Amino acid sequence: MAVLPQLFIEIYLSGVNQLYDLEIDKINKPHLPIASGQFSFKTGVIVSASFLALSVGFTWITGSWPLIWNLIVISSTWTAYSIDVPLLRWKRYPLVAAMCMVSTWAFALPISFFHHMQTVVLKRPISFPRSLTFVVAFMTFYSMGLALSKDIPDVEGDKEHGINSLSVRLGQKRVFWICVFLFEMAFGVGLLAGASSSYLHTKIVTGLGNVVLASILLYQAKSVDLNNKASTGFFYMFIWKVILLKIVFHLRSPISSFIFKRNSFPNILPILHVRYKVVVSIDLRIQLKYRTQE
Repeated sequence: MAVLPQLFIEIYLSGVNQLYDLEIDKINKPHLPIASGQFSFKTGVIVSASFLALSVGFTWITGSWPLIWNLIVISSTWTAYSIDVPLLRWKRYPLVAAMCMVSTWAFALPISFFHHMQTVVLKRPISFPRSLTFVVAFMTFYSMGLALSKDIPDVEGDKEHGINSLSVRLGQKRVFWICVFLFEMAFGVGLLAGASSSYLHTKIVTGLGNVVLASILLYQAKSVDLNNKASTGFFYMFIWKVILLKIVFHLRSPISSFIFKRNSFPNILPILHVRYKVVVSIDLRIQLKYRTQE
């Protein structure tokens, strides 16, 4: 039940962003439904409003205050990110835009879903275990990298329409390698989490897992052509797939339960499952966006 409202709000936010980015998308992403003319502007408004209503309705039905606050924070943050009214349109400001991604993926989602499972489903008192601290720390670095890298393919349209992204200000190459550094830092957090375990085999498996993922990402980064939209778009899809692999590892591998206290691992499992499903929906949407450009 907790998954549906999150999926619905993702669709609403994607719709709002496309409505306010119509002219930019005609340059950067002309294949999107509204920019390509497949959907009229009016249809886009109706679809977005409908999914917002569905998200609010389903969240209210759960009666979960953690999920209600999650919806309020995410919907207000990303609406302010997209809409073009005074003091808002936060995507124009690189630091604020990055903070939108970090506040959602590193804080709002994991903390709210964890406390939903902890207090509403399992009827336990509020806590902030080591497992949740790890998720927040890892996603802080990784989501910052995601936030900066998503603008790398869109420099042309952003320049023309006054979106002063970091890629516009500093150049694609510099921002790209800043992003790679942030991703590697995230895996460094994972490595430290494994190293702090009292189990030798956990130190080895978790350490190797993070080193392998970090190495694969770095290898892929070296092959990216920053002057080619399809290449940068492919890399953006790739970094979502890497985070999916990491989440699946924590979901499916019983070894990961040894990283933290055994009694805390079941609490973190539902969050990772919800986050996995949400990321899948985003990843599929990104693949559809860039497939026509390859």
